Amino acid sequence: MTPTKFLSVIAILTTTLAISQEDMPQEKLDEVIITSSRIELPFSKNSRSINIITSEDIKASAVTNVADLLQQVAGVDIRRRGTAGMQADLYIRGGSFDQTLLLIDGIKVDDAQTGHHTLNMALPIDVIERIEIISGPAARVFGQNAFTGAVNIVTKKQTEDLLTVDTQAGSFNTLNAAVTGGVNLKNSNHIVHVSRNTSEGYRHNTDYDNQNYFLKSTFNKSKLPINVLATMSERKFGANGFYATPSATEQYEETQTSLIGVSTKIKHNNWVFKPQVYWRRNQDMYLYTRDQPTGYRNLHITNKMGTELNGSYTSDLGITGFGIDLSKVYIVSNNLGDHNRFMSSMFLEHQFKAINDKFDITPGIAVTYFSDFKWHAFPGIDLGYEINSNFKIYGNVGYTYRIPTYTDLYYSDPTTLGNENLDPEEAIAEELGIKYNHQNFSASLALFNRDSRNLIDYTKANEDDLWEASNIRELNTKGIDAYLNYNFEMGVFSQSVNTSYTYINDEVQDINSDFSKYSINSLKHHFVARYKSQFIKNMSQSIIYKYAERTSGDSYSVVDASINYTIKSLELSVIANNILNEEYTEANLVPMPKGNLVFGLKYTFK
Repeated sequence: MTPTKFLSVIAILTTTLAISQEDMPQEKLDEVIITSSRIELPFSKNSRSINIITSEDIKASAVTNVADLLQQVAGVDIRRRGTAGMQADLYIRGGSFDQTLLLIDGIKVDDAQTGHHTLNMALPIDVIERIEIISGPAARVFGQNAFTGAVNIVTKKQTEDLLTVDTQAGSFNTLNAAVTGGVNLKNSNHIVHVSRNTSEGYRHNTDYDNQNYFLKSTFNKSKLPINVLATMSERKFGANGFYATPSATEQYEETQTSLIGVSTKIKHNNWVFKPQVYWRRNQDMYLYTRDQPTGYRNLHITNKMGTELNGSYTSDLGITGFGIDLSKVYIVSNNLGDHNRFMSSMFLEHQFKAINDKFDITPGIAVTYFSDFKWHAFPGIDLGYEINSNFKIYGNVGYTYRIPTYTDLYYSDPTTLGNENLDPEEAIAEELGIKYNHQNFSASLALFNRDSRNLIDYTKANEDDLWEASNIRELNTKGIDAYLNYNFEMGVFSQSVNTSYTYINDEVQDINSDFSKYSINSLKHHFVARYKSQFIKNMSQSIIYKYAERTSGDSYSVVDASINYTIKSLELSVIANNILNEEYTEANLVPMPKGNLVFGLKYTFK
């Protein structure tokens, strides 16, 4: 199916289903409040491109980890090396892995060493309530690293006593085991998760051992709730061809990533305050040759400690959102050296309403200071108009930025040289979209444009020269995002159809260099469709189709499926990935596995 036909199908389905909705019974649903901003708004009231992966979506996703889950949203480019999300990079709307920000319950968990470590912090899906995906420039809201978008993982709130034991086994001698427990007390509640995932790998030197620990507690919940979050992930994996060249088959890596955060929410009259403090640590040990620890070896340890105060004030003039973020980053490395950076950001925005509250306008600005990159200001504005209770048109424009990582600045190996004189990357981005929400049916369409300058690339004039980082690229990115979701009944059973499509066109200005290391290779066409069905009691199934075509011309189609059967407190599952045995790669020419299966058994004690 060609991309043009994709859009035609979406348009026809949108029109047909929208008309059919007029005769369907009305059902009032609880709407998600978007928490990843200073002005908290219902999902339908936002004037930005935001997608929600709900708990029901997670159940129907046929995945075991966040990296595979995010890959089912068009416009989110997850480039995996190997299986189970052991190493994967996160891209949004054609940006780089350094240009996307990850948050956990609103805590920014970016890594100063490199964006390659962003998804080290991805939590086990057992503890995730939903995921908010913000596409487009988000520096005005989140500051550093939200160049092309942000992903906020919202964790579960424990409301009942339970204990869940989950085991999985499958192809490549995959063995997963997890225990999740929760208790709800008079004035506190707690959820604890421990898991270990192992595999011998789907080819030479792709084995892994991943351990996860998670704790979330809420104290003093009847008065002023205090939320405490602590999580740690340890990964050890063979990295056959993951980095360097595909011929580097004996690479190996170990990472340890942890986060501790404390937060609360204070309401007083028209004021809302949300303070938080946090500490994120990442340790990365890399060996070029696994069985030669005295050979080429990198060891990096980064620490980020921060405090943030966000708030809002509601008046007759609208809602004012504000925030201040202070943090300090330290890195100790045998390759990059020892460095530290102080960062501060101040945010201010205000939402005005007009025309019987149908029209909203939200101007805002972020002012940031870095001890090594000084002051920067990034204004922006969101606009929205509700045509009726179902239709909304919106637009936004804003500046966005990214300061270089320590890898960009200082990395050195036999073929590569960093550049400590790099400038921040900058861009101005615009978006125009329309949203439709009506009971069990929703659809959206957005057009976006981003003009980027000072983009960092590694270039060289002669083939024998070292690759050297430089601010050499200017890039114009245009695209389309389209989403359609439809829930319906077939007899007494619920069914759902979810589709999404993204088109991206990159225009790279000619660069004054004969060799470029990071050629642009966005997902030019990205289409995802999922059908979740149920035809008999206690059994449901899902099938997921993913089509990807990159600007290089490479394309592939992957089909995944899952079946879940529930008997009281026992749940049996089968997950099948790449059932058509497609041959494809996503990053660094690392071949992805052909068809494979995972069988699961979960029991819940209540």
